Amino acid sequence: MILVIGTVKFAAGGIASLADAARTMIAKTLQEDGCIRYTFAQDLTDPDVMVISEAWRDKPALLAHAATAHMAEWRTACGEIGVVDRSLRLHETDEGQPLG
Repeated sequence: MILVIGTVKFAAGGIASLADAARTMIAKTLQEDGCIRYTFAQDLTDPDVMVISEAWRDKPALLAHAATAHMAEWRTACGEIGVVDRSLRLHETDEGQPLG
């Protein structure tokens, strides 16, 4: 399994204007072959930071995602808002174990 975890910091107030584009991006991505989880969340301590959490079956599925039209549209929308910082990491892992 491939995990992509990290943050994207946008220009002040930018996340609010991305809400519709983010919902579209998430909905389309969840339909992709190999997508296990795809979520965005706003950081509670910094409202200009979006927390990204993705899980993919394998690298080919992630690479196919990167080439989709909706990913290109998402990149354009983010660029229009202004990305201040981006810190995303790819991790190769197993399915993990439930905590509890």
